[in-house]
Amino acid sequence: MRSLDDPQLMSEIIMDHYEHPRNRGLVDDQTYQKVNMNSDTCIDDLDIQVKFDGDKIADVRYDGEACAICTSSTSIMSTLVKGKTKAEAKKIIENYMNMIYEKDYDEELLEEAIAFKNTHKQANRIKCATLG
Repeated sequence: MRSLDDPQLMSEIIMDHYEHPRNRGLVDDQTYQKVNMNSDTCIDDLDIQVKFDGDKIADVRYDGEACAICTSSTSIMSTLVKGKTKAEAKKIIENYMNMIYEKDYDEELLEEAIAFKNTHKQANRIKCATLG
């Protein structure tokens, strides 16, 4: 079994989510909340839709123009938070941001998102990895 410390495995995870993004494609449904996220420094420009069922995230959709890092991180995070309560999703996102900014985090909560743990080494990619 390969470790998530394996740079090749992390690259494969990122490329898989870039080439086969999960939850990509917006829906025409007014029950979704929508927000646009874009970067001043690169092409990343995403529309993100979230549908709630009470306190639970029923669905997450996104679409737009984005680099490999932005697309794959959004794909992974949308998969991680779907089906979670708002509090659970917030905890996942906080742990992800802590990982990106080299603070303490719970690796188990992040699953495939751990592939971005070395993003801090390329400061210009932090925005790409956190936009979605």
